[in-house]
Amino acid sequence: MMRAPTLPPALAGDLRETSRRAGRLAYYVAGDGPPLLLVHSINAAASAYEVKPVFERMVAHRRVYAVDLPGYGHSDRSDRSYEIRLFTDAIHDMLDVIAEDTGSDPVDALALSLSSEFLARAAVERPERIRTLAFITPTGFSKGSAKAHGGIRTKASREVPGVYRFVSFPLWGAKLYDLLVSRRSIRYFLERTWGSKNVDDGMVDYDYITAHQPGARFAPFAFLSGRLFSRDVRDLYARLSVPVWMPHGTRGDFRDFSGVDWLKDKPNWRPQPFDAGALVHYEWPEEFVSSYLDFLGQG
Repeated sequence: MMRAPTLPPALAGDLRETSRRAGRLAYYVAGDGPPLLLVHSINAAASAYEVKPVFERMVAHRRVYAVDLPGYGHSDRSDRSYEIRLFTDAIHDMLDVIAEDTGSDPVDALALSLSSEFLARAAVERPERIRTLAFITPTGFSKGSAKAHGGIRTKASREVPGVYRFVSFPLWGAKLYDLLVSRRSIRYFLERTWGSKNVDDGMVDYDYITAHQPGARFAPFAFLSGRLFSRDVRDLYARLSVPVWMPHGTRGDFRDFSGVDWLKDKPNWRPQPFDAGALVHYEWPEEFVSSYLDFLGQG
């Protein structure tokens, strides 16, 4: 089988590395001003490319850091245990990097989808390190999410027993993964994410390359098993005291925010629906950044 090309940088900033709790992490940095951390989502072909429109626009206002999470992009993709703790520690590692680079002032941080749970956990564990949070189409607000997550304070995941062992089984695991990350599959899943066929072609291309790097399947297998979803996500969200902006889409597979009424008694949260799929910053980049800057000014 023909190998994919060497993975190019996803963003135009300096590509750097750090090795701490979560192992070797790659991250991009550019711009001047107060620090801003950007965290991509978790899926079969994730990378810092997912935050590109925000990164490109916010460098005019902030010193922006965008991480490749463990198992993705230019970070360590070794065959290890990919769990909630590892991804939360990756965020703590980046907060350490930012503190060493810019000082100890609290950081503004933004995450996509499932990574909102990791960022929320890090903020609960070290609240003094966070000034504001932004969660783009976060998990935990769909129909039935209150029942699924309850209000329990547990760090247990929502892993489905047996799924990880099945998808990672040596006889077919690699072939199954290859089917998930073919160009056709990548475009299909992005169209479901967008709720439209007008997906970003550059993301299709980059997703294909990053999903075919050595070790690319290990973190996605943990994602597919449910291992990375937290049972206590509602409790985590409830414990956040800093301002939280929650832009979310109204189209595609991730449009169900019927559980958003749960926030009516939480004045620090600001939900904002967009006529878009899950990655609202790709469809409405200027409007997104304008709203985000307005939110940051009030944080």
